[in-house]
Amino acid sequence: MRALAIRPGTPGVLLVERPEPAVRRPDEVKVQVLAVGICGTDREEVAGGRARAPDDQAELVIGHEMLGQVVEAGSDVRGLKVGDLAVFTVRRGCGEDLSCLLGRPDMCRTGRYRERGIWGLDGFQAEYVVDRQAYAVRVPPELAEIGVLVEPLSVAEKAIDEAVRVQMARLPEAGAAPAWLAGCRCLVVGLGPIGLLGAVALRLRGAEVCGLDVVDPDTPRAAWLSALGGSYIDGRKVPPDRVPETVGTFDLIFEAAGVAALDFDLLQALAPSGVLVLTGIPGGDRPLEVPGEALARRLVLGNLLVFGSVNAARDHYRLAVDDLGRAVCRWGKEFIGRLITHRYPVEAAPEAFGRHPPEEIKAVVEWGAWP
Repeated sequence: MRALAIRPGTPGVLLVERPEPAVRRPDEVKVQVLAVGICGTDREEVAGGRARAPDDQAELVIGHEMLGQVVEAGSDVRGLKVGDLAVFTVRRGCGEDLSCLLGRPDMCRTGRYRERGIWGLDGFQAEYVVDRQAYAVRVPPELAEIGVLVEPLSVAEKAIDEAVRVQMARLPEAGAAPAWLAGCRCLVVGLGPIGLLGAVALRLRGAEVCGLDVVDPDTPRAAWLSALGGSYIDGRKVPPDRVPETVGTFDLIFEAAGVAALDFDLLQALAPSGVLVLTGIPGGDRPLEVPGEALARRLVLGNLLVFGSVNAARDHYRLAVDDLGRAVCRWGKEFIGRLITHRYPVEAAPEAFGRHPPEEIKAVVEWGAWP
């Protein structure tokens, strides 16, 4: 079968031939891959950045945002049958710490996890993939055209869920309210796919959402946020350190930009007892000077909370499937589908990894015919 692979540490992506995987255990599921998203992590890998091939291979099949159709299921598989749509989760636990043993490899504490398409395990940019049912989540057929968005949405779901749980534990009014986010002022920083999908999850929970980026208001990302019911802030006209005096402060800031200096500036935009959750991973290694004493005072006197969130557990994928369905009911499938701006056939995929046009939101490689 065909697959897209890299040699970690070497720029470039190759269309290669691999043996077609087979179901060998009673709890395994085989899917025909329909579509796989391209994200910043993939482009970093293709450029020669962080990636690791399986121990017995020189090449790594990339891709971790996938949607497929079940073509075979082992005898112990329940809840998935041939013909169903499904996604596989990304991270596989170390099998040593309690988080991994309890099905939360996204919170692995040893660092010895593996990730499909990223770190130590082949990914999903291939015609067929096989994995255990424990890592599979069913996607309703009504979401076929947009189901490839489940994985990036799951990352946002986890970050928002963690923020809400922590706030409910420490704020008396949050614990007493049936839905703490309803009416909260939230700022989404970085309007890439994860940022915009985070805005979807927040709007579905009744939050007032503003988005901050450095694009013109009439470009696809800013315009899509506005149509969602959010307000756009052009970071070139309103720098992060002027956000409080210009548009006010926020109860929750969802950062998806991956800019280290920006993270510290955002603390100024937090309301008292607010929470800043970081999901973007900064690149480079340039030193950064920060006003340490002023930031420490701001954190302490404001009861502020800052934490990072990466990856997602299977339950967050289920939340993502549910919220995609709710989003379709509220805004329509055609509108949500506009997040996928570029679709490439497999033959054009190597070119797709090298392109990132300004109008792109989410690009996907299409492997199979839609059901």
